[in-house]
Amino acid sequence: MYEGDRQAPEGFYTITPELMNPNSNYHLSINLGFPNAFDKANKRNGSFLMIHGDCWSSGCYAMTDEQISEIYSLARDSLSGRPSFQVQAYPFRLTPENLARHRNSPNLAFWKMLKVGNDHFETTGREPKVDVCNRRYVFDAQPPPNSPHPLVFNGNEKCPPFVVNPEIARRALEKQRADERAYAQLVEDNVPTAPIYSGLDGGMNKAFLAKFPGRVTLAKVMPYASYLPQLPPIPWIEQDGSLTSRWFGASLSGLVVCDAARAGFPTGGC
Repeated sequence: MYEGDRQAPEGFYTITPELMNPNSNYHLSINLGFPNAFDKANKRNGSFLMIHGDCWSSGCYAMTDEQISEIYSLARDSLSGRPSFQVQAYPFRLTPENLARHRNSPNLAFWKMLKVGNDHFETTGREPKVDVCNRRYVFDAQPPPNSPHPLVFNGNEKCPPFVVNPEIARRALEKQRADERAYAQLVEDNVPTAPIYSGLDGGMNKAFLAKFPGRVTLAKVMPYASYLPQLPPIPWIEQDGSLTSRWFGASLSGLVVCDAARAGFPTGGC
């Protein structure tokens, strides 16, 4: 959220060759490219957010040297013959089970927005095309049929009308509906919720846990924790359904046009 908050970012990032560092002080490192267009539109700041080795960090994605060696090799090979590859950074696998466990998290709406792009990826096996408008992610957007102008996105401005390829939309919507049914059943079954930790501890890998025995849950510190980073007050997910449902509409028989005004978006736009 801001420089020095000890949090690792989540979202969609593009890795190009110049972001690869084989001479890192942390064995090997890959710059995530933070902040991206979404981060900038939401006034998040920070610098040198890396995936790196040495098994130590205050905000990067820290790995063991062995792990980063494997990751770095895969990343290097991925850039052979192509200009970039995509990193999708999530808090956990965005399954109904994990979302149900974290249903009390203040980050749930943000994670559901990320899940739209994840569903596109999981159902097609292809990196989703990522754009940002109205301080939100949009995925696989294309100009409407016979549009005389190319799509232009600005992270801080109202989303332009766009279409989503009907095959991508259909597959993603089928997955979304199945996941929502599973999520609703898990909530009805009252699956236990995961603890919510303070802004100084977003949740640690077990390799780090022993070094920080005094973890404090968010509920205990919130009355005194005005310093904790807060998400911007934006309804990324509407109360009556996901953005996917709004964008794809009831019928997927043809190309689906997304008009931001009709989709319920507000006007205007480490």
